[in-house]
Amino acid sequence: MTVRPDPTFHASPKLAMEAPAETLAYTLMLSPDGSQPDGLAVVDVDPASPDYGKIVHQVIMPYTGDEFHHFGWNACSSALSPLSGHAFLERRYLIIPGIRSSRIYVIDVKGGPKAAKIHKIIEPEEIFSKTGYSRPHTVHCGPEGIYVSTLGGGGADGTDGPPGIFIMDCETFDVVGRYEMDRGVQDKQYDFWWNLPRNYMVSSEWGLPPQYENGIVPEDLLSNKYGHSIHFWDLAARKNIQTIDLGANHQMALEVRPAHDPIKQYGFCGVVVDTTNLEGSIWTWWRDESGKFHAEKTITIPPEPADPADLPDLLKGFSAVPPLVTDIDLSLDDRFLYVACWGTGELRQYDVSDPMKPVLAGSVHIGGIVRRTAHPSGKPFAGGPQMLEISRNGKHVYWTNSLYSTWDDQFYPAGVPAAMVKADVGANGGLTLDPNFFVDFPKGYRSHQIRLEGGDCSTDSFCYPSA
Repeated sequence: MTVRPDPTFHASPKLAMEAPAETLAYTLMLSPDGSQPDGLAVVDVDPASPDYGKIVHQVIMPYTGDEFHHFGWNACSSALSPLSGHAFLERRYLIIPGIRSSRIYVIDVKGGPKAAKIHKIIEPEEIFSKTGYSRPHTVHCGPEGIYVSTLGGGGADGTDGPPGIFIMDCETFDVVGRYEMDRGVQDKQYDFWWNLPRNYMVSSEWGLPPQYENGIVPEDLLSNKYGHSIHFWDLAARKNIQTIDLGANHQMALEVRPAHDPIKQYGFCGVVVDTTNLEGSIWTWWRDESGKFHAEKTITIPPEPADPADLPDLLKGFSAVPPLVTDIDLSLDDRFLYVACWGTGELRQYDVSDPMKPVLAGSVHIGGIVRRTAHPSGKPFAGGPQMLEISRNGKHVYWTNSLYSTWDDQFYPAGVPAAMVKADVGANGGLTLDPNFFVDFPKGYRSHQIRLEGGDCSTDSFCYPSA
């Protein structure tokens, strides 16, 4: 505990944008076959550094079979909440769940880029016994604790009861218990985020463990059995107050990105695929003056025709590559929404100054099931743009290329060796891949989510409007 608020905590998104630029990125490394332990890579992202674009430190875990996926900070700008904050916490620890093992690692990153080390390990039995949940997934630092969503309930296959969200103590890292008091119709889980001053949370759906752990289940997808709803919650009462079904054909409603400025009551959700036409889509959701939520499809991204000979078995019958919208991220000024099209190998940038009328502002291609576009350095890039992270100042976008080990193998059977790249953002939009930034990872690993030193655009929640 510090004697004054952490300088990386900011009252508003505008103040966070004016903070010093990041010099380090923390990137998850996973072993797809479980033959070696997963790890955390510390990457130098300072263009003035001789180690720019290189891994300067690694933390390798003591166990195998975790499958690292998403992770987050123990504390962030939400600690400045005027009602229930812990303003004297430090942004010091990374909370890293194993999506297969249900084990959670707490990594202390204080002391410089080469000082990161394991602080605590939370065994799966503690999560099972205190929550009845399994497969921990998304981590968000709230004003009074650490919130963790899960993708599984109880039992060996994770289908004994629905998955949900649980809370950890932000100082001891003990698992406290379930979040939900009344979940309503919610029976699947994926992402979640909130508007703290407005006292609401939104969550989304992927599927249950038998629908994703061994790869996508084509029969379930074509029968529209994956998640297709978003849920809205009274954050304090921990109660589901409204559910919006996006339509059964809109399969896998994944990332939710509320506007960062809490005075704005809207946000975005990415849908992986429309089973009627293979389109990807982005939905804008908002709350009206009466308190009711609405959602409307505001972006569609079409599939690209392809020769079946160039396609993996899963897609041969369609003669097309779906974009597969697997991640979205919103800049801190709420101006640009970035959309990862993992299937077609495209990163799209939309100007969402008017959230109901997004305008395509930039695009770059790299990787892709058919395109297989190389990096400007000439290095091959397998997979496609996947987990995105935006610098606080909005000038850079970083991304990796692995979705989930078994899904990687279905869509990219030749393999998805770990990669991390960066694009620079033009003052008025537009994207340019940095030819000098291509992170090489140890052999046998894949790469997934990224966190930036001092916070980033999918980490912090703000409690005060931008002036």
